Amino acid sequence: MAKLVATLASTHHPFYLRATTAPKEEQIPQASEWKRKVEAYRETLTAAKPDILVMVGSDHFHQFFLDNYPTFLIGKAPRYDATFYNEEREFGIPKYVLEGHEDFSRFMHEGLMEEGFDFSVSHELKIDHSIICPIITVRPDADLPVVPIYTNIFVPPLASVKRFWNLGRAIRKVIEAWPSDKRVAAIGTGHLSLELGGPRQFGPSGPDPEFDRKAVEWLANGDIEAIFENVTLETMVQSGNATQGFLNMILMMGVAGPVKADYADTLDLYHTMEAYFTWYPDGEKPALVTTARVEETV
Repeated sequence: MAKLVATLASTHHPFYLRATTAPKEEQIPQASEWKRKVEAYRETLTAAKPDILVMVGSDHFHQFFLDNYPTFLIGKAPRYDATFYNEEREFGIPKYVLEGHEDFSRFMHEGLMEEGFDFSVSHELKIDHSIICPIITVRPDADLPVVPIYTNIFVPPLASVKRFWNLGRAIRKVIEAWPSDKRVAAIGTGHLSLELGGPRQFGPSGPDPEFDRKAVEWLANGDIEAIFENVTLETMVQSGNATQGFLNMILMMGVAGPVKADYADTLDLYHTMEAYFTWYPDGEKPALVTTARVEETV
């Protein structure tokens, strides 16, 4: 059977590439530290030696809108064009073509349906920065096939916190049931507290630093019970009008299970808190990966 070799959950800041490749005199003060942290995080995936990536993201109204936005969707294409025009223009993200894996997508789709998740499907999915950002940060060669999964974190009504957690558990179950010798990594992106277009967007920190502190602690410690007790769709909105992206972080912890992260790191970018987590199954941490950042973060 296929083997899940790593689960990664991170924020996806679309300005990372531009911020860290601009001329030195134009870079933000945190650019060097940001690049160093991302390159260290990249090693947590490289060390796992995956053959294929299951990637979880959310469409930012590029391909879906208020009148047609699926709760959960899986791509089933041989390849995926990526990066929309505004992402090139505003963020400096280049175009990509990612290879798909139709057989694995088909198996995942059927398996998740059997687990009680009624997925929409797309054979013509185009991918935006929620999936391209982690390609840039942890697999910049873009040399592995992907199975993209999109979740709705924007258009009410949203699935519940527990539904996202349970989807993560189901994704792991289906990955490990795939009759293959492939090594699979699951990678997903979301947010901590986040405000887009609102009065708290460009403050001295993320819109809710206390939520960020608790969220990092919950994820690093695998404390799903604390998340169930403290996080609802309503409380996330109070922490910032786009904080529902935390649902994808919960989903990825669901893939890993209620266990401590093997790697956790953060970076305060003033208006957002960037966060990076990696879990290895059954404590099978590659020798090259340090655990120091877990203690430093929490």
